[in-house]
Parts: sequence; C-alpha cells; structure tokens
Amino acid sequence: MTTRRKATIRQVATAAKVSIQTVSRVLHEHPYVADETRERVLRAIKQLDYRPDAIARSLKDGRSYSIGVVIGELEHYGPNRLLSGIERQAAALGYSLSLHIVHHTQPDNGAKQLESLLSHQVDGIIWAVPDIDERQTWIQAKFRAESIPVVFETGALASGLPTILADNRAGGRLATEHLLAQGYRRIGLIAGPPDRPVSRERRSGWQDALLAAGLPADERAIISGDWTPESGEQGLYRLLQQFPELDAVFASNDQMALGVLQAAHLLGRCIPEDLGVVGFDATPEGAYYWPPLTSVRHHLVEAGNTAVRELHTQIELKRAGKPRAQPVCIMMQSELIVRKSSVRR
Repeated sequence: MTTRRKATIRQVATAAKVSIQTVSRVLHEHPYVADETRERVLRAIKQLDYRPDAIARSLKDGRSYSIGVVIGELEHYGPNRLLSGIERQAAALGYSLSLHIVHHTQPDNGAKQLESLLSHQVDGIIWAVPDIDERQTWIQAKFRAESIPVVFETGALASGLPTILADNRAGGRLATEHLLAQGYRRIGLIAGPPDRPVSRERRSGWQDALLAAGLPADERAIISGDWTPESGEQGLYRLLQQFPELDAVFASNDQMALGVLQAAHLLGRCIPEDLGVVGFDATPEGAYYWPPLTSVRHHLVEAGNTAVRELHTQIELKRAGKPRAQPVCIMMQSELIVRKSSVRR
C-alpha cells in the first residue's frame, strides 16, 4: 500500500494559477485578496487536501507564529469579550493562540503560565489578568528582564510597557453624572473588590462627579461587592441600612446591578421612581432586565483587537532588528447606554 504524499503550497499555487505569496495571503486571511482569487485558491486547497506544515514554517522563519495570552476571570463579561477580540485579530494576522487562564488572584499566580509560554517560544505575549498590586509589580519587573514583545491589558498602567486601558474613571464619572442630571442626589456605590485597579478607578469617577456637583462622597454610601449578582443584592440591603436616604445606585458591573434590581423589587422600591440604577459593561442581557438597565460600555472587542495589533508591531520591529517604539498607552473610551432604569419620568 502506497502512502499519498502531502500536497505542497507550490502545488496549490500551480493549481490555482497564482503565486505562492498569494496562497500564503489567503491562508492568513489577508484582506487584500480579490474575492475571485480567494475562491480559486480555496478550491485548490480543498481539491489537493493541502494542510500547512506549521512546524516546518516556524523552523524556517525562526518564529512560532503564536501569541501567548494570559487571562483571568473568564466567567465575567469583560475578560470574555476581550479574549474574543484578541482571537479574531490574531487569526486575521496569521497567529495561533497559546491560552493560559489564571483562576486565582494570589500574588505569585501567573508565574507558571509565563514560564510555560517562554519555554514554548511564543512570538509575543498579551498579559490580560485583572491584577492585584503585588502581582502587578512582580510581572512588570519580569517582563522588563525579558526581550519578548508584550502588551498589558490589566486595568492599570504598566510603567514603561505598552498598555491598553479602558477609561474606567471616565466611565464611573459618566454613570454618576447621568444620575445627577436625572435629579438624583444621594447616589450610592456598589464597588468591585477594593484590591483591583478597575474597582478603584470606577470609584474615583463616582467621587469626581459628586464633588464637581458640590455633593459629598459619603463613606456610608459605599459598599464593596465581588462582581456577582448576590453581592449586588446584599449590597443594596447594606447600603440602605447605613445610608437610608439613598435614592440611586451606581453598581460597578451589570451582574451586581442585576442583584440591585432584585433587592429593590423585594423591598417594594420602584425603579426608577424611587431608586435610579446604573450598571457597567453594557452586557447584551442588560437590555432585557426589568426595567432595562442603563450601563456604561467599553469597547472590549476593539481593545482585544488593538492589543494584538500593537503586539504585532512590536514583533515585526524585533524581527527587523529595529529598536522598539516608545511604549504606548492606548485608552479605550467609555460610552453611556441609557435605558429605563435611570430615567425619571
């Protein structure tokens, strides 16, 4: 029994009557290929049962064509959407992903994932873990000691390293200013975990808006949750105990805002007449809460796209032997999606 030899990229190019470079562009989903040419190449690939040899390609080019991604808390909306953007842009640029998920938040967590990625010689790394301060200090020092390209998406500025940030402070200010514009004056905050930069930034935005309006940022009006609906529900009960004059709540994510809506219903408080509610993340489900939830949107898929493009630029500079560009901090802007939960009639 004879073994059929694998088709080569040259055979595909000959069958499709194009250059090898055009076949390569089609394989990597390059946008600048004519539709008719793309279809002809794809037919030839199918007819010849061609499969690219990734190992041979990496040996030839001295690179893996893979990006390492270290990410945490995928059960939450934000990291999930960010990863979606990373995957789409990586595929468009011809990279595979080596994904490592961090499940806990101990200061040393992530060390094994990083060492694994370095040992597999990925071309670059996107670090997208919602860091606590101790780990952030450690991981930034580690990357400065390595020559591998890296982009941070951690919710806080990585000093001297490329960083993609969502403007959480501006988002918190937008939410609170909207409630003030609706006539609410005693606005409580259900914040996320206090050791997260994201939580602190959203709290700062809430405080900025109140102080600009000449209102106190009362400590009685602040409760910390853990991003879950249960913590939002319990957070409203606790807020009303220590700040009974409360007339609105800014919840630092939509899941906690859902818990606030549940608690308000159980307490017989009408939303938005008795209590205005604004969330954060603008999850698609928020439009179907009752009442539909006003929320702050970050363009998280675009943030993932941007992280990959920035990393790709660094990788290409390294391959060309050129010095790295100056580290950039790209800030993704916030947008308020207004729905019934915060609009007084």
